[in-house]
Amino acid sequence: MSTVEEVIGLQALDPGLKAYDPKAATLLDEHDPLKEFRKEFRLPTNKGIKATAVQDSLQEEPCVYFVGNSLGPLSKRSQELLNEELDVWATIGVTGHFDHPMGRDWMTLASKATKHLAPIVGAKEAEIATMGTLTANLHLMMSSFYKPTKERYKILCEIKPFPSDEYAFASQAVLHGFDPTTAVVHLEPRANENTLRTSDILDAIKEHSSSLALVLLSGVQYYTGQYFAMPEITKAAHDAGALCGWDLAHAVGNVPLNLHDWDVDFAVWCTYKYLNSGPGGIGGLFVHEKWHKEKGVQYAGWWGHDEATRFQMPPVFQAIPGAQGFQQSNPSILSIASLLGSLEVFARVHPTDPMSVIRAKSIRATAYLETLLRSTRFFVGPHDAEKVLKGQILTGADKPMKGAFTIITPRAKPERGAQLSLLFSEEAMPKVFSEMVKRGVIGDERHPGIIRFAPAPLYCSFEDVSKCVATLVDVLNSL
Repeated sequence: MSTVEEVIGLQALDPGLKAYDPKAATLLDEHDPLKEFRKEFRLPTNKGIKATAVQDSLQEEPCVYFVGNSLGPLSKRSQELLNEELDVWATIGVTGHFDHPMGRDWMTLASKATKHLAPIVGAKEAEIATMGTLTANLHLMMSSFYKPTKERYKILCEIKPFPSDEYAFASQAVLHGFDPTTAVVHLEPRANENTLRTSDILDAIKEHSSSLALVLLSGVQYYTGQYFAMPEITKAAHDAGALCGWDLAHAVGNVPLNLHDWDVDFAVWCTYKYLNSGPGGIGGLFVHEKWHKEKGVQYAGWWGHDEATRFQMPPVFQAIPGAQGFQQSNPSILSIASLLGSLEVFARVHPTDPMSVIRAKSIRATAYLETLLRSTRFFVGPHDAEKVLKGQILTGADKPMKGAFTIITPRAKPERGAQLSLLFSEEAMPKVFSEMVKRGVIGDERHPGIIRFAPAPLYCSFEDVSKCVATLVDVLNSL
């Protein structure tokens, strides 16, 4: 078994240096192949997040921004493109659709984003559409792929998916005349476990095979950070006679995806997390090419019409072949420009396989974060998660350990992305979160008891990881 020093790349740099050594972060940053990309982003400052405990001389410095799993930061290239598009709008107006002075005609701008997205999600360009928002796209996909019958009507998902997904599943079941309490099957972890075992997911698919219409899980679970075994689960769904779709909100730009080769039927995602497109940024969807002729568009709109005749305004809809036929209205050019700027940064990492490079650092940074967290006196094993949440962890003197925490994200590297979900007591978590922000470290709080830290590889450093843990220990000691 590899040591943590080998996993994070420290062994090769200095065989005698341990991960816990303060010098480790500096050395890892010096040899980080992605270190220059941090300069491509405008990271929020200590002043901006109201880090009041940070000294005045550091107020304009970047904070430790470990919340890119909720909203990625602004890339400088995105800001450039936004400013350019605003200027084009101001100077030439509507003619920007067909005669853009910089060669970015608005009519086809979405296709530029799609081209960059193809290697990130592992798909052909015709299988992707940059459009809409995640939940709207989810409903569009379910309208085509969820075709329940009296015998096959169940939707299989993980327990506590992102609430918008939960609402969509229930409303789709009701739309087809089914009771969501029986039509939507939730998979729960075993007793005293925090995440789902792949074997249990596969067993559940077999168990419900005769009544299963659709398997629809998150690629990476937003609360726990678990990265599901997508190829195996997709195959099992097909073997059971069901279709398989994925919500990739927390997976796209985070973990390697190969949607076409994995034979995924459909997928949806947002782009404002790891793809850094900005608050409320445009969404995307994937439809495998095997369905392009069979799964027709049910809710047509003019932007999904054949580009060659779209502006001739014909009365009869003729869909663009593939996923882009699902487009409805013309997309926000400002949203696409913001996304495109970040995608251009991804393309500079590697033109055809950026996610392999990003994933390599993600594994190292997350392992480093986990190692430092587990070395603190406040860490307890994940099997005690329920006691942690209830504030029942005791010190040697039989007094409550107010700062006790555990990590509910899987330890296995293939089962997680760039996120660790730390569980505190319900009472302690809000205070820990606010005190961390005051000290210049921002993660993401989720009730009950969770703070999510995501050292996104493009702009987070190993020094950020070290500072995060040191700050956490300082806060926990103060409780």
